[in-house]
Amino acid sequence: MPSPAQPFASSIGSVDAQRVEDALSLIAPKWTTWSAQTLAQQDRPMRVRDVAARLPFVSEQLISKRLGQMHEHGLVSRADDRRGAPYQLSALGTSLSRVHHALSDWSQVNLSLGGQVAGAERVEDAVRRLHLRHSTAVIQILDAGGPTRLVHIAEEVGLDNALTRQRLNRLQADGLVTRTGPRHGDPYVLTDAGRALGPVYAVVERWSNPVAVRKHSAPPVSTMAAALAQTDVPLGTDGIRTAAALRRSTAVPNAMFSHAPHPQPQVPAAVARHTAPTRGR
Repeated sequence: MPSPAQPFASSIGSVDAQRVEDALSLIAPKWTTWSAQTLAQQDRPMRVRDVAARLPFVSEQLISKRLGQMHEHGLVSRADDRRGAPYQLSALGTSLSRVHHALSDWSQVNLSLGGQVAGAERVEDAVRRLHLRHSTAVIQILDAGGPTRLVHIAEEVGLDNALTRQRLNRLQADGLVTRTGPRHGDPYVLTDAGRALGPVYAVVERWSNPVAVRKHSAPPVSTMAAALAQTDVPLGTDGIRTAAALRRSTAVPNAMFSHAPHPQPQVPAAVARHTAPTRGR
């Protein structure tokens, strides 16, 4: 079986760009990965308040909203529809393990996030960089053609120049694309991080399913189990601690996401940056 670090040998151009982006859009909303990995680590049905208790830097209301959305998309299941009924990962949600590994490994090798970054935060940062519509197609064009001017990228993707420039600017800011010179007409090329996306795309495409990734639909879990639960790698084996683990506790070896009882949370870097200006009160 392929290792988590290099799950599949695949070229960037061999994947279905829209299918990859549709799959990534299911896990793109903030706190989806944190919620999924909390459920995976606990390995039991959990009520909203129990999940929120392990993610104290997120409001219970937002956790409730996110779990509801994950339920609509088939990532979690419930025994019944009673108010307060607990959630647990579905077959589709459990099989996210390989996707989380691929995104985390790619991020660790290719991105400089600075400081100690929790595994779930690293995954969510990677998804944020990759999920936007047409980003994959732009990366495929640059991978196949080498240095390419904006007008030619726009023509091949089928977008107008303004939208193509907007997408390229975002890809530049995210460290996936760079321009070969200072002038606006200079060609664009992939960075090392962009060129390394082939295995990530392959894992995401394999995880996805034409039924599972239909937007705004909730596919029946029974139809996905055989196709999507093809991994022996459980969530929680890539060596990154959760940001909600005790600062003073000993990290569990080889655990992407681990908790100790009554944890003292380590607030995610993104949250800390957002709240820092108000700490002087």
